[in-house]
Amino acid sequence: MLFMSPHQSSQLAPQPTGQQQHCPVWRIRTLTSLFGKTRQKYLFGPSMGAEEKTNTCGTICLKYLLFTFNFIFWLAGGAVAAVGVWTLVDKSEYISLLASSAYSASAYVLILAGVVVVATGILGCCATIKEHKGFLIVYFILLLFIFLLEITAGVLAYVYYQECFPLCYQLSDELRVNLKETMVNKYDQPGQEHVTKAVDKLHQDLKCCGSINYTDWRDGAWIKDRAGDRVVPDSCCKTPSDRCGRRHHPSNIYNVEGGCIGKLEEFLLQHLQILGGVGIGLAFIQLVGMIFTCCLYQSLKEDPY
Repeated sequence: MLFMSPHQSSQLAPQPTGQQQHCPVWRIRTLTSLFGKTRQKYLFGPSMGAEEKTNTCGTICLKYLLFTFNFIFWLAGGAVAAVGVWTLVDKSEYISLLASSAYSASAYVLILAGVVVVATGILGCCATIKEHKGFLIVYFILLLFIFLLEITAGVLAYVYYQECFPLCYQLSDELRVNLKETMVNKYDQPGQEHVTKAVDKLHQDLKCCGSINYTDWRDGAWIKDRAGDRVVPDSCCKTPSDRCGRRHHPSNIYNVEGGCIGKLEEFLLQHLQILGGVGIGLAFIQLVGMIFTCCLYQSLKEDPY
């Protein structure tokens, strides 16, 4: 309890100005020190004291930094999810050529990861605005979890690339066997229009012909039933036109070593290194976010107000 003499009370009391003042311009806070004694802190007007103002300035700077990071992190999560959706929509023809669901599952994993990142970014923004220490702890744990996942994925991609390239161009036997079987048995057959479209797109995008080479088409059901006098599909031609597949001369069709399988594997292996680097780079950006989170948490913890 704080006792004041009548003289001190009259000095501290607000003087009448002709109008009733609803909010006093002063207040007294009584704080208990570590030694059990009491001390007074007089705060006059809107200034609220120089010491408290300094702490608030540091906290506000950290809030703006963390909020900016969360916004960038949120955009990155949306981009990752968009890549997953784009893979399913734009590359769905390629997926239809493969018997395994692992390749389509990877697109769903990207979408899930993007959603988790977006949700984490929203949580971080809420924790920053509300200055809620509990939310900051949860946000830090989620950042750490995603950070470890990205580091692991990036390292594994890099290690796999080093082991496989350039000594081997083999992603899986399933890819080789199934792609050839699909091309030979399902191309231009009734009810297999999606396979036909996928094979034609593969030929033109990767500039290849056949699974291993153009001779794969000699064993195809399409050659026996519907090819006419063509020896390869028209999509194998460097300049596609009607019935251009009658000549299999290298000047007319794509005849690359390894066929479409080699092109696919080369493309994927080259992008493994890029994906690994991007994953590790994003992980270190998140490390900056975790540092900001720790600083803001410590600032809120030390600020008694």
